[in-house]
Amino acid sequence: MKTRINLLPWRQARAERRRRYFMVLMLVFVCVALVVVWLADQVIDQAIDRQVTRNNHLDKDLALQDSSIKTLDDLEAQSQQLAERMKIVQDLHNGRSSGAQLLDQLARAVPDGVHLHEVVAKGDTVSIRGSAESSQDIAQLMRRLEVSQGVHTARLQHVRTEGASGDNEFQLMVRQGESSEAQP
Repeated sequence: MKTRINLLPWRQARAERRRRYFMVLMLVFVCVALVVVWLADQVIDQAIDRQVTRNNHLDKDLALQDSSIKTLDDLEAQSQQLAERMKIVQDLHNGRSSGAQLLDQLARAVPDGVHLHEVVAKGDTVSIRGSAESSQDIAQLMRRLEVSQGVHTARLQHVRTEGASGDNEFQLMVRQGESSEAQP
């Protein structure tokens, strides 16, 4: 039988094995670390993609809401214009017969002895020129006009007495309307 002698030092062989084992472990660790980093990157990319998709969906919804708000604003503006037009039409409708009513009330308010020569309407003001037998007739005409409906101010502009006949020439300003503002 032959005896075998190991000429290599056993410590060096063990150290070499440990170094190889360490290198293999390091290589496995680096590979695992790279895989973990790659997986984390994939998870983060998916999360970003989901968030981008949600943001795009929200942008679409916001654009839809903005268009709805614009439509509502347009409708509100149209509604205001329509309300203004309706008010104008209503005012025209209400004022359409006011001239006829004023003439009717004027005919009823004129006492005996008063003669009207001219009636001129400008806006809500009516100028009346005429003659009366006495100043009491003019006063009675003014009182009747002020209590009639649709007239809220009757103001005497001037009175002149004509020579021999004694007739009083007068001019009245009558203001139509519902309010009780004084004539300036």
